[in-house]
Amino acid sequence: MGAQRVTTLPRLLVLGGGPDAEREISLTSSAAVHRAAIDAGLDAEYRVIDRPSMDEVESWREFVVLPILHGRFGEGGTLQRMMEDAGLRFVGCRWQAARLAMDKMATKLAAARVGVPTGPAFFVDPDDAVCPVGLPAVVKPVADGSSVGLHICRDRDGWERALAAVKADQAAHPHRAYMAEPFVRGREVTAPILGTPEGRLRALPLVEIAPAEGVYDHAAKYLRKDTRYTISPDLAEETTRAVQEHAVRLGETLGVRHLARVDFLLPEGREPVLLEINTMPGFTPTSLLPMAARAEGLSMPALVAYLARLALSD
Repeated sequence: MGAQRVTTLPRLLVLGGGPDAEREISLTSSAAVHRAAIDAGLDAEYRVIDRPSMDEVESWREFVVLPILHGRFGEGGTLQRMMEDAGLRFVGCRWQAARLAMDKMATKLAAARVGVPTGPAFFVDPDDAVCPVGLPAVVKPVADGSSVGLHICRDRDGWERALAAVKADQAAHPHRAYMAEPFVRGREVTAPILGTPEGRLRALPLVEIAPAEGVYDHAAKYLRKDTRYTISPDLAEETTRAVQEHAVRLGETLGVRHLARVDFLLPEGREPVLLEINTMPGFTPTSLLPMAARAEGLSMPALVAYLARLALSD
């Protein structure tokens, strides 16, 4: 027997694809969200987009839109501004919050202002002979996700290799900025957050990420099968509470709505260190927000229906 159709929601439009580097991840996530919407009994349509015109965006007015896109266009405020200008109801941040959260440097400044611990960072100039934060260091794009373009610089040779990669990338993408941060050893955890019907944010259980080797980069997230995930990891109660409170505080400061994932490092004997926030987390088989939601009894179909109702109520 098929799922009974839920009649309390209008039609849903699940979007996937987009013009950004994370298009393939978006296609996997969005297809999973569409399947979950159907399993939830929702009237859901699925479309793969590239860079839609305003006329195309305005044609979505009959739907509640679930834009399951990752990257600067689909997640970083451009598409959100178009949808707001068209008067659409959609899941995720409004455009100003989306743009702010996509910028890792701006996010770090906002975090520091409200007491969320974060380390130093500097913009990378490919002509810099010396790393501005010392070595070892992490070099990554200021406004991309899924650990695209991540470089771990353990010594001077690593720094020079990262600079060569940055220079080559900026030759093709002149407006893509990079940043450098100190490399911090520690356990990595993510703090997923969900919106509430009252318009607040609440923390889901933490998930610890333990790649079998190296760091949690693009390959560890999506290509290799040896990364271990632990829901509600064995941490001191005060550490768990601090990470969750930091995540919610940062989300509220940035103006996040509906959902996000906030990543932290836990250096031994030190306070948690913010890595970044992701305002449209993945929905692939290894994605962390759906994993945490399941731990609270919220299946993927129930999660998708819940997010659609949040968008409808805003």
